[in-house]
Amino acid sequence: MTLAVLLPSAPSAAPLTLGSGTPLIDHLREQLRLAGARDVVVGDLADVAELAARAEEPLLLCSGDLVAHAAVLRHLATNPAAGSVALVLPAAPDARSDQLVAEDRNQVVAVGTSTELPRANSVFGGAARIAVAELPALAAAAREAATTVDRGPAFDRLLAAFVRTGARVTSHRVRLLVAQRVSDQTELAAAEAAVAAVDSDRAELRLAVKDRDDFFATYAVSTWSPWLTRLVARLGLSPTAVTAVSVLFAVVAAALFGYGGRVALVVGALLLYLGFVLDCVDGQLARYTRRFSAWGGWLDTIADRGKEYVVYAGLAVGVERAGLGNGWALAIAAMALQTVRHMTDTWYGVLHDEAARRPKPAVPAAPAGLGDRLGQASARVQADVGSLFYWLKRTVVFPIGERWALIALTVALFNPLVSLVAVLVWGGLAFAYTLALRTLRARSMRMPVLATVDTTRYRDDGLPARLLGRVLAAVRLPGPLTFAALSVVAAAVLLAAAVTGFGSAAVWTLLGVSVVLLAGAARAGVPHTGASDWLVPAALRAVEFLVVIALGVWWQVGASMVFAPLLVIALHHYDLTARLEKRCGRPLLQAAMLGWDGRLLVLAVGALAGFAPVVFGVLTGYLAVIFVVAAWYGWRAPGPRDRRTAQGQVAYALSESDRR
Repeated sequence: MTLAVLLPSAPSAAPLTLGSGTPLIDHLREQLRLAGARDVVVGDLADVAELAARAEEPLLLCSGDLVAHAAVLRHLATNPAAGSVALVLPAAPDARSDQLVAEDRNQVVAVGTSTELPRANSVFGGAARIAVAELPALAAAAREAATTVDRGPAFDRLLAAFVRTGARVTSHRVRLLVAQRVSDQTELAAAEAAVAAVDSDRAELRLAVKDRDDFFATYAVSTWSPWLTRLVARLGLSPTAVTAVSVLFAVVAAALFGYGGRVALVVGALLLYLGFVLDCVDGQLARYTRRFSAWGGWLDTIADRGKEYVVYAGLAVGVERAGLGNGWALAIAAMALQTVRHMTDTWYGVLHDEAARRPKPAVPAAPAGLGDRLGQASARVQADVGSLFYWLKRTVVFPIGERWALIALTVALFNPLVSLVAVLVWGGLAFAYTLALRTLRARSMRMPVLATVDTTRYRDDGLPARLLGRVLAAVRLPGPLTFAALSVVAAAVLLAAAVTGFGSAAVWTLLGVSVVLLAGAARAGVPHTGASDWLVPAALRAVEFLVVIALGVWWQVGASMVFAPLLVIALHHYDLTARLEKRCGRPLLQAAMLGWDGRLLVLAVGALAGFAPVVFGVLTGYLAVIFVVAAWYGWRAPGPRDRRTAQGQVAYALSESDRR
């Protein structure tokens, strides 16, 4: 539940009244209740400070001069972005400098007289939702704002002081609907007419579609999916139910790909497309009906990746059945590639969001290097919405819609082998492109920006790595990336030796795994503040995949049995990134997942003991059970700590193109 606080804009002035004769303050009180507030308090900054100090639920703040559709306040209150959210509006030409707001990557990064002001083009829109975890900061901000000289509405002074506390605030902009702040009856009448001129339901249906999506989703799905979304909403289906149907379509498509035959492949391709449509509809339905939940968001993330990797498995079976080659090797390579890509997406997003919050010079410096120039060029292309270069930039990174389209077309026109090869080629080129550009841009930031993030949790270290990292923490050694890179090289050498059959399996397992573990764990627990340390978690995930594959090859474990544990490990990775997105607490039973190092030790010991296939199978089953139990109890019924911290930063678990 949510408590709302309504702050009159000018208590001494005559009350503003709607054309119906209803005081605006009473109208806003009713709109706040429609937005989900269990109670609405009309008060001042002292009341805000008192309520924030003792509240255990989010606070919905509203200024008494706001005229808007009720949907605007409902969307703000239910915004799925984690943490605090503030409505922002375009700044009028005569806006005072102390009211200006600067935004970067959908975050309010500065207000008032900050050095960010040369880039500011917005003002606070008169409404905000404050997360539970940031209520102490709001209480302090309210006390500070109450003692300052009156230089504007109480709401603006409060939000400005709140941002200055360092609180993370997501900016919420209004599209299609109307939100305006008014100061007299003339402005109120004009704003009321603007609200009446817009069909709220039609606008909300259009708003359910992502503002900026990828080419295939924009032109092959979103042109008609809103009508399906409205139909599904009228049928009363939940977003989770739609997700389940999309999973069913993908599983049946994978089975048809494995069965083979032209008719089966064409029908499977059609089901894959329809599954992707439903994958878009579940998100549109959630936005249209405002039915968001931690469980639903987590399930959507896991289902998207699970569907994709099950389709890879179906294609692998199809390749094998048709006698076209080693399909499982291609499927494993495709899954590993996409998982590591998403890991770099996660941590580059963390890096970029954190850098956006750092102070910047009042006058932007000239581009100092290639990374700066690339960043500015990228910003220009992103701003040129709909242009050829805009679509090329969004398509070349091979987002999920384009992956589904490529698989559907190639499998329908050719065969599963062509599909897997196409996914690997385009995915590999996209990974090389994004990795090179992001590395250059990250180095151009020239500041440690991961110091505020607990990287050790998302490295997924087990007990051996944590102990070794603790022992070596005081020793002067190169940074985490150096040792992670050494571990990747060692893992690659181990895989190459396994594929070529060079040497002894036992010797390579003993020495290779030891080197990999020692190098990867050497800097566990130390701050990851280097310019390129955002690559470390992805490097360790690549290490785990390479070593598991190498052990499977060396010890003649069936390819499908190698695919199985890698699939569970990949889903565990997406669980961790979902928690990073929502700033949730440590996963339930994370220690029971053993960590990347513990899992490799179990497989290596089992292989050396002569039980490699058994250990692969048992470990897969064990990890799957722990994963399901932890997910069910950790996301369906989060603990007190999770409920308090579940609203954190802006989403960056996956690249925006892979988020539906």
